[in-house]
Amino acid sequence: MDAPIFQPRDVVNALTIDVEDYFQVSAFAPYIDRSSWDSQTHRIERNIDNILQILDHTNTQATFFTLGWIAERYPHMVKLILAQGHELASHGYAHDRASELDPAAFSADVVLAKAILEDIGGIAITGYRAPSFSIGHANRWAYDCLAEAGYRYSSSTYPIAHDHYGNPDGLRFRHDVGGGLLEIPVTTARLLRKNWPAGGGGYFRLMPYAVSRWLIQRVNGDDRKAAIFYFHPWEIDPEQPRVHSADARTRFRHYVNLQRTSARLHMLLHDFRWGRLDHVVRDDQ
Repeated sequence: MDAPIFQPRDVVNALTIDVEDYFQVSAFAPYIDRSSWDSQTHRIERNIDNILQILDHTNTQATFFTLGWIAERYPHMVKLILAQGHELASHGYAHDRASELDPAAFSADVVLAKAILEDIGGIAITGYRAPSFSIGHANRWAYDCLAEAGYRYSSSTYPIAHDHYGNPDGLRFRHDVGGGLLEIPVTTARLLRKNWPAGGGGYFRLMPYAVSRWLIQRVNGDDRKAAIFYFHPWEIDPEQPRVHSADARTRFRHYVNLQRTSARLHMLLHDFRWGRLDHVVRDDQ
């Protein structure tokens, strides 16, 4: 009997959400002091509610990489994410880039975040994503810290060239980084000897939707790999407060096409199959 013909539509991709509020974005760090976070207008509950409604309507499960700082203040929201069948994972505690911490400070951050999430959710937290994809060649020691803390996978690299993050020479697909830990990079497509961003974030808002769809189709079809896609709750919130003190480039990157993200997300969920990152990794073994 002939083997079944492979179809890109057969691939289940991983949908991931980095749970942080608009004022916690790394690019806003020079303009919004951490000491003011509690006094900012919080939008996270409203935006997560909207995301959960979209996922429920499309029968989609996802992974929520959640800041410990957020979880402490919104434990009911964390429990609601779990109650709807999604994976709860760690985004660290205070949204510090791993590349800006020493091993002791990084370990303290990821251990604290894991403990808070496990205490609220009553489940083991196995996944982690570094803020701004800030694990690279210079701080591979971070993987040892994650393994020692009890994490089983990281999704902390985006192998592209970018001024704020990225590791263009990094491996494109999941790989063992030691200590029983896997690294699962956000998705890129390989074209013209270069990695092109196919995994979401600001590129999903900046480029026409057809470009993102084509790139993911290429990864599913040519590479026969699941795509790892991410976005932030604030990216579906065009009514969020504006940070007018930020420079023009930062404002453009943050606010471009916010009003279009929700509709594009609906198209994305319709055009591809999606699931939790832990399930996608498990089924791809």
